[in-house]
Amino acid sequence: MKNLLLNAAVILSAVGLLASCSSMDSAASSNLKVLPKSQVTSYTSSSLWKSSSRSAWSSRGASVALPAEPSVAVKQAAVTLRKDRHGMPTYPLSQRVRYVRTTAYSCAENEPGAYGSLNAAGTRLKYGSSVRSAAADWSVYPVGTTFKIKGLPYTYVVDDYGSALVGTNTIDIYHPTLGGMRAWASRPAEINVIHWGSWERTANLLRGRTKHPHCARMYAATMRKMASGAVVLSRGSTTPSL
Repeated sequence: MKNLLLNAAVILSAVGLLASCSSMDSAASSNLKVLPKSQVTSYTSSSLWKSSSRSAWSSRGASVALPAEPSVAVKQAAVTLRKDRHGMPTYPLSQRVRYVRTTAYSCAENEPGAYGSLNAAGTRLKYGSSVRSAAADWSVYPVGTTFKIKGLPYTYVVDDYGSALVGTNTIDIYHPTLGGMRAWASRPAEINVIHWGSWERTANLLRGRTKHPHCARMYAATMRKMASGAVVLSRGSTTPSL
């Protein structure tokens, strides 16, 4: 009888372990959990959070890497520059290292007028191990612009835009989940522009969308820059008339 009870206990323990592993696998496959405020406050105030240049927000098995603190030198260099409505500097095109305001968005928001997992350039939004999508005012960062964010290993490509971004220097970082979007929230970052995108392609994409006020604003601003000679055009290309 004792042996029978002992065997039953072993079997129940094994079943419990398997159930526990199953729950862990299920948790790891979902990344939509938002940490409770008390836990967030405790985590963000820890010395580990403050000392790490690549801090992470744990969201039920997924980690969202966050940017490093912008350097004092880069912030000081921006003090005398003209500011946008968010109080962030407006840089000349020659300046590639920049102090910028970043926000986050997700296709999971299902906003009216959004294209789901497609970007404004007509391709799929990227969130890979090396290349990720970002949105911006295309008259500030033309489509195809690539940049790095200090403290993160990814290369970001501007392939999207948003009406709230027009007229600002803000860059919106794409996340596929609401948890990732909320973890990033709004934060300053230091970026380094690797490659400027195509002004001609920007103009061509926006030309057919000018019935939308934000697209009309970006198109007009892009055309002014192209006509002024302030931007570098592809060899042999000409500036189309307004």
